[in-house]
Amino acid sequence: MLSVAVCDDAVLECADLARRIREVLGREGIGAAVKRFFAGRDLLEAGEAFDLVFLDIRMPGMDGMELAKRLRGKQPDMMLIFVTSASEYVFEAYDVEAFHYLVKPVSEEKLREVLLHAAGKICGREEAGYLLVSSKKGTGKVRLKDIVYMEARGRLVDIHCMQETVTVSEALGRLEEKLAGRDFFRCHKGYLINLRFVDGFQKTQIMMENGDVVLLARRRYDDFAREILKFMKREGGIL
Repeated sequence: MLSVAVCDDAVLECADLARRIREVLGREGIGAAVKRFFAGRDLLEAGEAFDLVFLDIRMPGMDGMELAKRLRGKQPDMMLIFVTSASEYVFEAYDVEAFHYLVKPVSEEKLREVLLHAAGKICGREEAGYLLVSSKKGTGKVRLKDIVYMEARGRLVDIHCMQETVTVSEALGRLEEKLAGRDFFRCHKGYLINLRFVDGFQKTQIMMENGDVVLLARRRYDDFAREILKFMKREGGIL
């Protein structure tokens, strides 16, 4: 079941959008819990993890952009969609990795298109698979969506996830082969990163969303730039 939040200080518009979201998903047979929030602070303090969040931008107190940044810091894989009459903020939406930017009034056709596109990606992400690895704790699963990056350390590889690091006895090149086509990129002989968690980059380093910085080989810079752009376009943005 999808967990969806709608945040808009215009109470009637918030309620109407929540109703429309329920109807679209219901017609498609997609289970969803849709909650309404009338202030950014209320959503931030709710302490809940949502799969998909619809945000207005112009709200009193904490505006939608600031709220999006704070939410992104708490839940990096949350999908954000702005629904606003303020079209001038469209480029700022890139900074918080918005999946889409809808300008009010939103037609039924456009809402359905964007909503189902987002729902499909969320459901696909949940079924994205896992690695079966052996560590000191035994053999277990590491979900691909949890892996931030992998770091070679001699004959060992540290798999850095958002909540923990798992050390396995396997060659980084072998893991790279297993993850081919799954949005992982070998940016350096010692690092294999998950493109989903890239927060920023420079010529010789990549900043990850967990705060770590990994090395980017100069000879791999052009390939990386192409791959991260391709990933961003595919995963959603300003369409």
